[in-house]
Amino acid sequence: MQQTIVQQGLDLMLYGMGTVFVFLCCMIGVTTLMSRFAQQWPDELPEGSTKSLSVDKTTAAVIQQAVAQHRKKLNIS
Repeated sequence: MQQTIVQQGLDLMLYGMGTVFVFLCCMIGVTTLMSRFAQQWPDELPEGSTKSLSVDKTTAAVIQQAVAQHRKKLNIS
């Protein structure tokens, strides 16, 4: 016996919704596992510490001039 178009539509809808549900469950599981795995590794820098980058005077002057020109262009004090 042939299925009606409505029955075929319902079958397709349930198959599609089931596929999305399974995919989302798998994604939640994988994301949770990745989060637990990432929490086991310590950060490169301890919390609260800052890593200072040394910039030579010439580079700092160029950066300051570039920021000043940008602010002047935008009329920012």
